[in-house]
Amino acid sequence: MDRNSLYLVLSEQQKWFFSQQKLIQRESVSRIVSLLKLGMPIVITGVRRCGKSSLMMLVREELKLKEKECFFVDFSDERLIGFRHNDFQAIEDYLVENNYSEKSFLFLDEVQETRHWEKWVNRLKEKHSIIITGSNSKLLSKEIASTLTGRSINLHLEPFSFKEFLTAKKIGFENYLFDLKKQAVIRRSFTEYFKAGGFPKMVLLEDEIILRELYDNILYRDVIARLGANFEKSVKELSAYFLSNPSGKISSRKAAELMGISNLLSVKKVLNAFENSFLFLFLPKFDFSVKKQIQNPKKLYCVDNGFLTALGFSFSSNQGKMLENLVAIELKRRSKDIYYSADAKECDFVARKGNKIVEAIQVSWKLASDNKEREINGLIEAMNKFKLKQGTIITNDQEEKITVQRKKIQVKPAWKWLLESR
Repeated sequence: MDRNSLYLVLSEQQKWFFSQQKLIQRESVSRIVSLLKLGMPIVITGVRRCGKSSLMMLVREELKLKEKECFFVDFSDERLIGFRHNDFQAIEDYLVENNYSEKSFLFLDEVQETRHWEKWVNRLKEKHSIIITGSNSKLLSKEIASTLTGRSINLHLEPFSFKEFLTAKKIGFENYLFDLKKQAVIRRSFTEYFKAGGFPKMVLLEDEIILRELYDNILYRDVIARLGANFEKSVKELSAYFLSNPSGKISSRKAAELMGISNLLSVKKVLNAFENSFLFLFLPKFDFSVKKQIQNPKKLYCVDNGFLTALGFSFSSNQGKMLENLVAIELKRRSKDIYYSADAKECDFVARKGNKIVEAIQVSWKLASDNKEREINGLIEAMNKFKLKQGTIITNDQEEKITVQRKKIQVKPAWKWLLESR
């Protein structure tokens, strides 16, 4: 790449990186600042437009870094399409020529857009504190981990949590338990968050067109482009099914039927591309046998409820599925290792810590006479199986304590559960 052109792009990117103001605070900032003290590169992955670049700016603000103490590169900038591996040295030359600190912080955005970045980072990591972001889970591959000699820290970022949503809307939630008026405002806000989701731009501008365009952008850039144009029709058909069936079960054979593809290797390739893009989460059924865990159908969830609403999902008839979707993404946001449990009955989520299942959660929009026994029995079965004394049922707005077979069940409104400490 022409050095003068590269330098011009780098200069403009630095100005942009320091020009952004009034950023919404993210819960991950303090954790990242703390982890930087370990002296290892931090790799932040997440779906496109979930706020990774803004998170870098927030870290910069928290550390009070001045212009010559940190350096930002956005590799998704279309002006860097001609970037080659020998241009990494040109970036280093730019730092020297422009009097940057020898130990300046490096913020490298969307690095999956360039090749051999991991070798460059591996060379620089002893001298610089480095934060890397990317929109594809291949950043976490074994090959990259081995190139970084295993010394990197991986974090995942989702769109806004409910707390971050309230912060963006300037709605206070401190001491809400003792303020009925504040609770009413939070309930109304939850309804909005439940439907619109947490993508930062959508939260701030409130236009569904944003979500439709973003979904198409992710689908083309992070799924179809990586598979090839021959898969476009199949990907779109499968995507439509996924969006209309949150919390539904999917297997390779089921996906093959939906796409009209007989080659199971191709089907698995498509499913992997969806998962690598972070558009969908595929939740395994818990089994002590890893082989069975892989073979069993997975439950699928969309990364954001806003996509479900904006792309034709019927809200009124599927509130329960959307609530389950919301809970699944929140559990992943809380870094829970989650599965579903199904024997004679089914429990929506069980969370593992080490070798033990430590938590069981059932989700139901509303507990009523026609479903209460079923929901409780599914939860109790999981609690008995994993020897748990307590369980949780998350609802839209019900709250009570239930004791069954000496097991304690806490029924909680989703909005209140979302505001609990992690």
